Parts: sequence; structure tokens; C-alpha cells
Amino acid sequence: MEYCCDLEVDINGQETFLVNKNIVAHYSGKFIKLFGKNSGPNRKLKVIFHDFPGGASGFELVLRFCYNNGKYDITPFNLFLAHSAAKFMEMKESVAGNSPNLLEQTEKSLQEIGYWTWSDLLTALKQCQDFTLVAGCSTMMLEKCLESIVGRLVLASEASPCPSSCSSDISGDRCSSESKSTESTKTVFSRSTWWFEDLLFLSPLVVQMLVKSMLWRKLDHVIISRFLMFYQKAKFSSATTDEKRKIIEMVIDSHYIMDPSVLACKTLFGILRITLNLNISKFSKNKLENMIGAQLDQATLDNLLVPSPYGINYLYDVNLVLRFLKAFLRQGTCLIAHGRMKKVASFIDLYIAEIAPDPYLKPPKFLALALALPDSARESYDELYHAMDMYLEVHADLSEEERLKICAALNYEKLSAEACLHLSQNRKFPSKSAVKALIVQQSKLKNLILGSPSGASITISPRRSSSDIGRRGTRQRSMKERAMLHTTEFDVSPQDKNFSANLQGMQWRVTELENVCRKLQTRMAKITKSRVSSHSYSRSLPKLCS
Repeated sequence: MEYCCDLEVDINGQETFLVNKNIVAHYSGKFIKLFGKNSGPNRKLKVIFHDFPGGASGFELVLRFCYNNGKYDITPFNLFLAHSAAKFMEMKESVAGNSPNLLEQTEKSLQEIGYWTWSDLLTALKQCQDFTLVAGCSTMMLEKCLESIVGRLVLASEASPCPSSCSSDISGDRCSSESKSTESTKTVFSRSTWWFEDLLFLSPLVVQMLVKSMLWRKLDHVIISRFLMFYQKAKFSSATTDEKRKIIEMVIDSHYIMDPSVLACKTLFGILRITLNLNISKFSKNKLENMIGAQLDQATLDNLLVPSPYGINYLYDVNLVLRFLKAFLRQGTCLIAHGRMKKVASFIDLYIAEIAPDPYLKPPKFLALALALPDSARESYDELYHAMDMYLEVHADLSEEERLKICAALNYEKLSAEACLHLSQNRKFPSKSAVKALIVQQSKLKNLILGSPSGASITISPRRSSSDIGRRGTRQRSMKERAMLHTTEFDVSPQDKNFSANLQGMQWRVTELENVCRKLQTRMAKITKSRVSSHSYSRSLPKLCS
């Protein structure tokens, strides 16, 4: 060839090619812009490309096309390389106007992607992923390839039963249908997961694109979730810290747009523990916490005992649990079943008791946990009282005002009789709390004695002799007289037959409680006498026992 060395082309600093500029300019719009259509071989020129797609291999493919009069065999193995190189070189039309167009040839070949084998698709996808990462390359080709991959998976899933219809457990160990054995269930899952290892070469960014395409095509969410967890475990073994961060962020972000039930709460907490050592983005962290919060009733006490972040003195991450509770309540208290709310309140009280002995836990944090749930979530406040008791014992230096604020979280009406009595004698609690506990307990005792379990009043009178028949009315008795009635026979009205069976035990309880009330009345009188000068009480204490 006469002018074979009049143009020197440096490709990304990897390799230098000596070519005939007229031949390549005949097919390349980029070279036409550089040299013009009729540039002569007067002097040798040099062109340097820094971001040529595919590097030296891509430019070599372009040269083969140009030096072969616009003829080149396009296959799945070179389609995306040829397309990216042709687009970069602006090979939309030649100078003659009727010569073959490399860009059009690649787009025509892409239309036949539906007839490719699975192996061809994987090869093309890997090549396309590499070129898409180059700056300026369009994702159109990549999206086209992903759509074809997903289409094959959808057809495969339609040919076999849907795993989610066999079991709600994503582990796939059991099948709810009695007609299928455990072995057949494993077979179903193996048919649905055969492609997992084939796609491990994908980058987290491309996997996220793949998941969105799967969701759009309504592929089973359980299978998608299983693939994401498989991908995360397989890639973590050889990934760097930065790569792990990108992978786990992709897993979180992908699950966030899926059915919330596909991941068990236990698995979500497993992901959370992985993120503790990775500096994931704030957005991904918020998504994970919201997903956990939505299923908080499925958590356990051990799940919540997450160590506090580095640099914070208190033992456990209380702020994290508060965010979980906020996400749980964000569903709306009217929409949350009472059983779920009750379950959360139960282990939150256990959590508060677990962290109460921490000497670094500040009162505002403790109080925030105690007040995080609405009053309707707890049927009893005994566990919370127990936690407060431990907290006040460890934090003995708290002021009276701080103790009162903490005690304000208690609902004395929902304390058991034993808890009320214990509180009234507990020197760690403020005196006002002790008085309030006694008043509530006294009110409960009166309601217990004077009212039936159904709320109706009871008329109880000693048996009368024949000479007393005709007398009407009963006189009001003191608590002591009522307590001693267990030595007397009773006539109970027919409507209270069920109540009479438990009356004797109740009377013994009243006697015991009356003795305690008498002792406490003496104690409270001493407390009042010692504080009357500083508090200037103008009223006497409530009458504790009638």
C-alpha cells in the first residue's frame, strides 16, 4: 500500500498503530473532522486517544473493518466491542455514502439477541459491562443485554413451580404442600437458582440494574433475594473493604424496593452487623433501619444488643434502638396489631432492664426509651419498674428532679399490687412516687372489695337469726372489719356466686395489705414531719387506710 504509514495513532498509551489516514478516514467521521475529506500525504501526523473503548483491541477491530472494505463478521463475542469502538470513531456513514456502516451492522446484530445461547449472552454481558464502565459509553446496550438475560430467567421460572408458593421461608427447606416431599422442594429451588453462579462476575452496579429489570418483569422476589444474599457471601471472600461497602449497599438498596417479607428480621440484623465495620452511606443505613423497624416485633433481645459506635462511652447503641422504634411506629399505631405492639413493648422493657446497670447511660436516653412506646402498648408496667429500680440503684447520684422525671414514665394504675407495695417501700424512688403508689393501691383495694369482677356492687351480710329477719340495710364496715369476715359465714346474692368462691383468699390478702398500709402510714408521717420545714406542706397526707 502506497501510503501505509502516514498516520500514527496512540491508543490509551498501550500501543501505537501506523495506518493510512485516507483508508480509516473513509469510514470514520472522527478522522474526517480531523483531516478533512481530501487531505493529502504531505506530512506524517500523530493522533493520541486516551479513552478509546476496548483499548488496543477495539482499535484493531476498527482497522480490520476499514482495511477489509467494510466487511467484518459480527458475533456475540465482539458485538459490544465493535459497537463501542464504532460509536467512538463516529462510523455512522462513509465518505462514499454507500459503504457498509459498522455502527448499523452492530445494531442489526443486536436485534438477533433473542436467538443467542445462554453462554453467548453471558459472554456478551461481561464484555458490555466492561465497556459501559468507560466514560461516555451509553448504557443502552447493557440494558438490552440485561433484558434478554431476565427474559430467559422469566421463561425458566414459568416452566417450573414458583418457590414462594411452596414456602414462605426463603431458605427453601420446607414446603407447605403435603403433595411434595422435601426432596422435590429442593429440586424446585435448584431449578430456580441454577443461574446464581453464572452471574457472579457482575459488578454491584450492574447487579442493581439487573434486579430492577427483574422486578419490572415480576420475577419472584424470594428468588431475587436469595440471589442477592448468595452474591454478597460469594463476593465478600475476596473483596476489599471498599468493594464490600459497595456490595452491601447494593444488597440493602435492592431489598428496600422489594416485598418487605422476603428477608427475615434475623437476616436483616445479620446485614446490620456486617455494616458496623463498613462506612456505608447514610441513605443505605436509613433504609436498613427502616426495614428492621417495620419487622421489629420479630426481633429478639439479643438482636437489639448492638455495641455502641466507637467513641461513645455507653455500652449499647441506644440511639439505634430508638430509631428502630420510630420506624416501627411510623406504620401508624392504629394500623399495628395489638399483639405486635405488645410483643415489642415486652422485649423493649427487657432491653431497658439489660442496659439499666450501665453507669454511662444518661437519664435522657433512659427516659427516651421508657417513653418511646404509647401507654396502650403495655398491659403491665412491672418490668419497666424493675428496670427503673436497677437504674436508680446504679445512678444513686441523680437529683430529686431527675428521679421524678424518670418516674413520670410509670403508669401506676398498671402496676401490680406487689410492685406498688415494693415501690412504696423503695427508698431509691422519690417520696412523691411512694405516696402515689399507695394511693393507687388503696383505690384498687377498695374497688376489689366493694365491687364484683363484673363491676356490679355486692351486698354481703352475716347470717341472721329468726329474730333478725325483717331488718333491712347494712352498715358500712371498716377495712379491718371486712378483713375479719373470713371467720363468719356469708349469704351472697345469686348473681355473685362466682365471686364468693374467691372471697376467702381475697379477705386474707386484704388483711395482709392493711398491715402493710399501717406500717407505711407511720413511715410517711415521719417523712412528712422531716420535710415540712423545707416544703411547707399546708395539707396533711392522704388518708391511706380507712
